Amino acid sequence: MINGAESLSRRLKSILAFSLLFAYILSFQFEGQVLYSLLNLHQMEAFRYIFAGMVMHFVGLFSCGFFVKSSRAVKSVMLTGMGLCVIATIPFFFAPSVLWIGGLLVGGCASGCSVASWGHFLKIYTPKNERIKSSADVLIYSNIIMIGVNVVAIHLSPYVGLAFSVFCLLIGIVFTLALPSQRDASAGAEVTSRANSDIWKPLLLLCLFVVIITINSGLMYQVMNPAFQHLTGLVSWYWAVPYIIALILMRNLPQTVKHSMLLYAGMAMIMGAFICFMLLGRNTFDYLVVDTLMLGACGIFDLFWWSILGEMLDYTDNPTKVFGIGLSANVLGVFLGGVLGVAVTSVQLPSAEVAVIALAIVCVTVAILPLLNRQLVKLLKSHAYLAAYDSMNADQQTAILNQTEPLDPLTAREQEVLEWILSGRSNREIAASLYISESTVKTHARNIFSKYDVTSRAELISTLLRKQNDN
Repeated sequence: MINGAESLSRRLKSILAFSLLFAYILSFQFEGQVLYSLLNLHQMEAFRYIFAGMVMHFVGLFSCGFFVKSSRAVKSVMLTGMGLCVIATIPFFFAPSVLWIGGLLVGGCASGCSVASWGHFLKIYTPKNERIKSSADVLIYSNIIMIGVNVVAIHLSPYVGLAFSVFCLLIGIVFTLALPSQRDASAGAEVTSRANSDIWKPLLLLCLFVVIITINSGLMYQVMNPAFQHLTGLVSWYWAVPYIIALILMRNLPQTVKHSMLLYAGMAMIMGAFICFMLLGRNTFDYLVVDTLMLGACGIFDLFWWSILGEMLDYTDNPTKVFGIGLSANVLGVFLGGVLGVAVTSVQLPSAEVAVIALAIVCVTVAILPLLNRQLVKLLKSHAYLAAYDSMNADQQTAILNQTEPLDPLTAREQEVLEWILSGRSNREIAASLYISESTVKTHARNIFSKYDVTSRAELISTLLRKQNDN
């Protein structure tokens, strides 16, 4: 049995391991300032190298879950991938050669596999109601570290920045090694997942949404950022600050706040960023306005789909596949946006027309969002439906339970357990509240499922809420 302190320690180690890995990826492998600085130092065409690493990062993310199916293999894959990244980075300490492309190809795929593998650690070490916080934590920590690496690379030396990023990766390997074996870790984890074919429709729709909205991120990299490259000192440290602030605010929002409304606010911020890019100049104030709007929106959307992917992990026996495919959509969107950005730049399209393209992309995502919301509600009943249940008063909650009669009457204790289930409590929390054992709670839950002719909590909640909506 894993105690609370030990569970927290494992969760923290997994967060730190991934944060350091992701800091390396953000600062070097994936559109990183260290890579850009090295390419600029040697006066080399950037997009060929940037896109090569991006494509292979997508391949690693997307494919990892198809051949890593055993939970015992996940730690080995993550460690191997991080080790290959270290080796693949070595050629960049020397003069440019074909090994640079080779390093980006190998490192991109390896880093993608490592990131996808972390989906397994997110599932077993972080309770499902806390995954939005763990997702926010890794994004915040990795971006703070990335800022430090960028400052070193731009103001001191690209090679020192490269060494700093590799050092982060090595420390990440140490934290990964400190994680227990999968057999030991699984022994203390509450197994809540079951294979669910219904996961793929909402996952694919989520991926479509992510791909489209992140096309604007690719445009930002290739169109916006170069326009402010003369503000090197400011860009080196401020670029990700609005992103981090947005993540901190989102992480600590009370549950009563409607998070879905923030997505529309994020879309408005993206539109505002491109409109300001079109109307304003290219001085310091203009950069602060454009970057704050754009990166703040990126923080809102990134935490949205990372947390949704985290919730989806309870509905699959292969979290590596779900997490990897979900994040590969982000990479694909940035890649497509980057290609579009290169095309826009090559024909010297006016900023007004670039803004029109960005606004059109946002309009498409606005149309997709309601459909995506419906699909996610159908799947993540314990995530979306429970929020609706908790917002009702006691009379409304009682009405829901009375409108759907079980096949056999519930006992008084089963009625209590049902109410706790609908409040989103885990078996352990219900046991503590009712002063009974977890095994007893599970027995009551099975009886409740049988009496409502369902097979899981999600199906039970869906049945009750659907009946209420029908009436």
